[in-house]
Order: sequence, then structure tokens, then C-alpha cells
Amino acid sequence: MPPTGFPGKAFFIYLFKTLSHSYLFGIELQMKTHALNRILARLDQRLAHSPSPPYRLPGLWIDPFGPGAARMVCPEQFFGERIRTILATPPQARVADGDLPGDWGKHSIAYNLLVRYGAAYDHDGDGQVSCEPLTSGWRETGTFLKAITMLPFIRSLGCNTIHLLPITAIGRDGNKGNMGSAFAIRDPYALDEHLAEPALELDAETEFAAFVEAAHHLGIRIVVEFVFRTAAKDAAWAKEHPGWFYWIRADVPDRQPGEKSEDTYGAPLFTPEELRQIYDAVGNGRFRELLPPHPIYRHMFTAPPRPETIRMENGAWRGTAPDPRTGQPVTVRIPGAFCDWGPDSEQPPWTDVTYLRLYDHPDYNYIGYNTVRMYSAQLAQPENIVRPLWNKIIEVIPHYQTHFKVDGVMIDMGHALPADLKRGLVARARQVDPDFALWAEEFNITPAAREEGYNVCVGPFMQTVRNPEHFRNWLRWLHGAGLPVPFMAMAENHNCPRAVHWPGGMAYALYAQAIGAFLPGVPYLHNGIELAEPVPVNTGFDFTNEEVAQLPPSVLPLFSAAAMDWTREENLIAPLRRVHALRAKHQDLFSDASPGTIIPLETANPRITGYARQKPGARGGLAILGNTDMHNAQPFIPPHPSAAVDLILDQPIPALLRPGRVVVYRF
Repeated sequence: MPPTGFPGKAFFIYLFKTLSHSYLFGIELQMKTHALNRILARLDQRLAHSPSPPYRLPGLWIDPFGPGAARMVCPEQFFGERIRTILATPPQARVADGDLPGDWGKHSIAYNLLVRYGAAYDHDGDGQVSCEPLTSGWRETGTFLKAITMLPFIRSLGCNTIHLLPITAIGRDGNKGNMGSAFAIRDPYALDEHLAEPALELDAETEFAAFVEAAHHLGIRIVVEFVFRTAAKDAAWAKEHPGWFYWIRADVPDRQPGEKSEDTYGAPLFTPEELRQIYDAVGNGRFRELLPPHPIYRHMFTAPPRPETIRMENGAWRGTAPDPRTGQPVTVRIPGAFCDWGPDSEQPPWTDVTYLRLYDHPDYNYIGYNTVRMYSAQLAQPENIVRPLWNKIIEVIPHYQTHFKVDGVMIDMGHALPADLKRGLVARARQVDPDFALWAEEFNITPAAREEGYNVCVGPFMQTVRNPEHFRNWLRWLHGAGLPVPFMAMAENHNCPRAVHWPGGMAYALYAQAIGAFLPGVPYLHNGIELAEPVPVNTGFDFTNEEVAQLPPSVLPLFSAAAMDWTREENLIAPLRRVHALRAKHQDLFSDASPGTIIPLETANPRITGYARQKPGARGGLAILGNTDMHNAQPFIPPHPSAAVDLILDQPIPALLRPGRVVVYRF
């Protein structure tokens, strides 16, 4: 409070301190929002001298609680007003309170965003999303600037963390679709130039820094996904460091889907007896007994060419190296990758990425099942580590920590990285920021994941929840074992069918998200589930061959320009907000993963399943029960006589639960 009475010396001292504090706060805010201020300056300049014609934006981007119908806006005016509105709100604290470094994830509610897709829109209304900018210089594909305007909407869903799929520069060699996969990383130290707005004449790095600044101001943490064992076939590193890659003779053709010829390049081919031996050895951990591919396959590979022989031809790297059969110089190329487990997988080849050569030994000069993921024990030795490559990989995360202040990383295929490399990644990241979070694509949640430094793992929930009996068994296991690491409580992700694809449609999507939201995991929204979006991003798994044929890369958002239907009237926005608000209100209860805090519940109706959450030694708690029947309402008698009010809807508990309905009540 200011001093009262006549404004003498004390008053002026108070006034000076107040103004000084405001001035210093303003300087601090400007330092924290340097990139945002650069964007504002460009927007103001364009608005004053050459404003763009109005274009369409989704209503939800303009007002998260308003109608979804598209509205016309002047881009410069709208973006400027949105950034100023964000900066005018009081800074919000980011989720914290982890027991161990990076453990704030257990209190997260995450939104998974593929920026190029999730922040895309048909601005000119011509019925398609163009890869190229409009004549005004604004993109229809998603950009960091448009993602900034989406932050209030994402926050309104209750999300306090955004998990970004890869945002790095994309290669072109072997690309599918008209934009290429975000996972075909040309250079992990450079950002995808398509994520910047040409109208601003700023680079993607500036716009990403602004995105992180705005998210942090609103109390949202940013987790970025990286792939550390693969790279684009035209990766920037190949010219100077060919020894970091595998090479094959350029005259060897790629194997076509369904082909079984040993004279073509693809996944190694094995006999049924060899497959039996491979599965037996891997299943029993005998990594000194892993079978190599046949000689005809191994002889496709050459030693890495010398850097001075490497050149770019028609968008692909070519080099010159000795033919392993004759010793004569031949033209060589970087081969594509393939699903590396199981050895008889029928997944299509990964034409746009290759495996990095993490170990080097002349006896293992090929990509095969005893050199990738299932590294032979003879190869995975310290003296065979390609140390300069490992050092380059280990410094990727610190680059994003120091330049952009990201809060965590998601490691794609973390279970397939050498353990020593993972330890190096974790140690270096925590050296920069002790509270930095590491998330991983680990499906089996074991104490080993905690020991490796992970804070959140994908886990088995997404597929387990589809089968009520499997889910009940999993609840029983959780009751006795607890969870060493939180999992992602999600109904879908970017590799599988959308949740509305499964029986029940929207009822199932909401059921899966709600029944998982109160377990010790991270409630996780894959962009579009809140809109009941039906089109999958990729056909990675759980698709039939017929579905894959109907969903080529030209229509999949992972590879081609696309946008979600932001104007769909039937959506899950309101119910997801209610679920997440209840989760946040009781986060200490729902984030406790110790044994005995999850109690499976049985009801008289086998169609109703669920669990109770209870603190150790407490008399009461909260019960979460749902109707697993996605087609019919089911009678419901709560197992607790005191049950009265469904806390999600704040209404009396009904005697009939509609298909997929989840209720939460106190007992």
C-alpha cells in the first residue's frame, strides 16, 4: 500500500520504487517476448502500408467459446490483436511440482499438434489447402504464427502442455505426398521453412521462438518430438560425414511391395527356419546369436564413399566406393529404411528415411536385424561407437533448450536406441535444465523406463482400452504394481485410426478419453479428436490392407497438405473441457501412481467397468465407471450406496448409462 497523508519524501520513494518495478518488469517482459515483438513490428508495418485482403479463419481460433463457423478477418489485424491480447493477460505459471527432475509431466494435460496440419485452414475457401502461399504471402498450411492464435483454444480445453510432432527441416529424396513426412528429418538443427509465414519475411526459428514465448506466457509447456536413429535420405550430414550412413550400390533396384526377390533392396529375407531362430534368440536375450542376412543382401552394401566423391544428383546423394565383389569403383546411394521388427513384417518400406550408422565395424556393414534395434552384442561395443555422430545427436536437445527454451522432448522409438546413447541424451539435457522432461515411445511401462530417465511413456492404454476384459485385467495389474512412469491416456495418435473409426464413433472417443483421464497418466488429446475428426494422419498400424489402399499418402496429413474440419458442429469440445477440469481439480489424487491407489470396481452389470481412486489410508475417494457398450444404454447401480452426483456433469447419477457414458462420483 502507498503511504497515506501528505505526499512527502516517503511517497516519492514509494512512487520511484513502483515505477522502477514497472519499468524493470516491462524490460523483463520484452526480453522474454523478443520474438513476439519482432512479429508484432512486422504485422504493424504491413497493416500500416499494405494490409492483405480479408481471408477466412475458423471461429474457434477467434473465440474458443464462440461458434465454429468461419469468419473473415484481415490477417495482419487479427494476428496483431491476438498477440497483444495474449501479452496483456497476466503471465501464468507452468505446471510443476514433480518429485524428480522433469516429473511435472504427471500433472500435464497434453495436446499433440502436427503444426503443418493442425494449424492449417482453407483460407481462400476454394475447397483445398494449397502447399504454396496465397498471393498475399500467407500460407494455408499450418505455421507457428497460426499455432500462436490457437493457444487460447488449446488452453480452453484444459491443456497445459503441447507435444509437437517433429518441426525440423524435411528431406525430399523418396518423399511421399506433396509435402513429405515430418519424420524425414533433413537436419535436426534446422526448422521446416514451411512453418513460417512468407508474408512476415521472418525465418521459422523466429516464429518458433515466438510460439514458445506465447505458450509460456499462458502457462503452457512445450515438448518437441525428435527421431535420433533415422534421418532423411538426403540428410545434410551426409556430404561431410558419409560414415554416419549406410550405402549400397546404385544399380540395385528397390523392392516393390509384395515382391520377394533377393536381388532387390528391402528388408532382409529369411527362411522360415531362420525366422524361428531369430525370434527365439531375441526373445531369450541371446544377442550373440543373431543371424546375419544372406550374402547376396550384404554384398549390396559398400564402405562409405569418401566425402570428395559425394554429389547431389536429381535430389539424391550419390558417391563412389569400391564394389565389395570386385573392388572396382561403383556409384553408391543411401538406401531407405524399413520396419526393423519383426523380421517378417509386411509394413511398406520407409522410402523417405534411412538408418543412421550408430556403430561401425567392417563385419556389420549393412542394415539388418542384427545391426538395427537388435544390435548384435559383438557390434554394440564401446570401441565400435561412431562417437562424432553420437556427440552430434546428444547436442540436439541442448540446442533447443538454449535457443528456444523448450521444456521437454519426446524421443521417437526410444526403445530402439542404444542404452548408452540414451543415457548420454538424458545426462546432457539435465545438465542444461535439471527439470527438463524426457518422454518416450515406450509401450511397456517398467521400472527400467524410470531408471533410463524417462518421465512419461506412451504405454499400452490406447489399445488396451478398446477391449473391456483386457482393460479390467490391466486395472488389476495397476492395483498391485502401481506405475513407475505415467502413460499417455489417449484414444488415438497420429499413427492409428481415429477414435471415431471404432464402434460407437464419438461415444467411444469420449469414453476412452474420459475413462483414462483419471488414471495416473497424462490425459492426451491428439489434434482433431476434440473435433471428432475422422481422417487419420498416417496408416502406421491397426489398419487393414484395404484401408491402407484407400488412404494413400496423397490424402494423409502426415505426407500431404490438409486441414481438419474446424467448423464441424458435432464435436467433443465441451465434454472434454469438463473432464479435464475435474482432473485438474483433483490432480494430486489422480496423479498418484503408488500401488493400491487404483482399485478395480465390479458392478452387477458386466457392461459397466471402472475403478476407484483412493489415497493410502483414506476412507473415501472417487469412483470412475463407464458403459463399455457403444450401442446400447445399460442399467447402472453404483457399487457405493452413497453415490449421488456425477461430478463431470454435476447432475444426479442416472439409472441408465447411455453408450460410452462415464460417470465420476464421491464415495
